Amino acid sequence: MSTQTAERFSSFADFYPFYLAEHSNRACRRLHFMGSLLVLIILGYALVSQKWVWLLAMPLVGYGFAWIGHFVFEKNRPATFQYPLYSFLGDWVMFKDMLTRRIPL
Repeated sequence: MSTQTAERFSSFADFYPFYLAEHSNRACRRLHFMGSLLVLIILGYALVSQKWVWLLAMPLVGYGFAWIGHFVFEKNRPATFQYPLYSFLGDWVMFKDMLTRRIPL
């Protein structure tokens, strides 16, 4: 299944299996994981230091790592372009699933 499909999802539960299929490449998943982890580190640093300018780096780091994974390794179009909210939620659920070893890292 590809993000090019016209399929619409009525719930996140319906979307998540599609999202995982779009992340079958291990290098892509690892880049997503690293981007999400760095986003959390940047957020923590910004909160502790009160250097709010660091918050601007969060989307660049998070999406940058993910999109490199898609374009270089997965060779597909990120789901973000077609399903922005579900894709954002999918990133964090997949991060949790990799952290808990439900999905191989």
